[in-house]
Amino acid sequence: MTLQMDVPASTADEYPTRKAPEPALLDRKDPVLWGTGEGPFTQEELEGYDRRGYTQVEAFVTGTEVATYRNELDRLAADPALRGDERLVVEPTSEEVRSVFDVHRISPVFSDLVNDPRLVERARQVLGSEVYVHQSRVNYKPGFGGGAFYWHSDFETWHAEDGMPRMRACSFSIALTENFSHNGALMIMPGSHKTFVSCVGETPEGHYRSSLKSQQVGTPDGGSLSLLADRHGIDVLTGGAGGVTVFDSNCMHGSGGNITPFPRSNVFIVFNSVENACAEPFSAPSPRPEFLSSRDFTPVGR
Repeated sequence: MTLQMDVPASTADEYPTRKAPEPALLDRKDPVLWGTGEGPFTQEELEGYDRRGYTQVEAFVTGTEVATYRNELDRLAADPALRGDERLVVEPTSEEVRSVFDVHRISPVFSDLVNDPRLVERARQVLGSEVYVHQSRVNYKPGFGGGAFYWHSDFETWHAEDGMPRMRACSFSIALTENFSHNGALMIMPGSHKTFVSCVGETPEGHYRSSLKSQQVGTPDGGSLSLLADRHGIDVLTGGAGGVTVFDSNCMHGSGGNITPFPRSNVFIVFNSVENACAEPFSAPSPRPEFLSSRDFTPVGR
């Protein structure tokens, strides 16, 4: 049964963005760790998450599971039924698949994954409540042409365009290939999750269509990025296939293009607290589609 929760029609905007002519750096008003600390994450992993905004677990899934997920990745990319579907996004400069969204609804394999206790119990541990899937996708970043993802805070978009009230969501990025420093690995400014970058520029109707390939509105300005990089530095997150990076919704992160022969693919799942369900957008004329911002707040893993 699908649970559609009642949410307030309007909520005070604690993180205003895309509303002022100048960017601003705002202090985080929310906890990073909402739970009691009990769960599968070790105390060291939780302390790293609180301090840096992310934590990593090596060999999070088995080699057999990685092979299964990669086969499903290939199947989705080759599925003719998905061509022309908004959930499949191609690279800006080619017809190679960049991402497939809503994979937990498209694929039984990834439906099982989002309900896996290894993920769900960790998400509950960090967020301090039952959780639902706000968004899921697979990213391909093929060799010789995988495009860059410019610096951004996911929460800025989820708040502005999806109506997510607070920083009470976390993302799981499971590596399906080796993550080298040279094949477009994820980069994070550790500690940046404690500062919200308020961006400039009004959100146009249907902005998601262009932003999925190359985002312009909602991207942080160079001055704010330079300040955060000077303050926190940049971590390049490498590691083997099967590892997971779990990071806070407000981490400033991005990745470069991939001009090597080595693809960098991952499955990406966003868990949000059921107590933080999205309402009306704070800085957009209408919410993004369901495949980008789920309005099904049914708890997973039960």
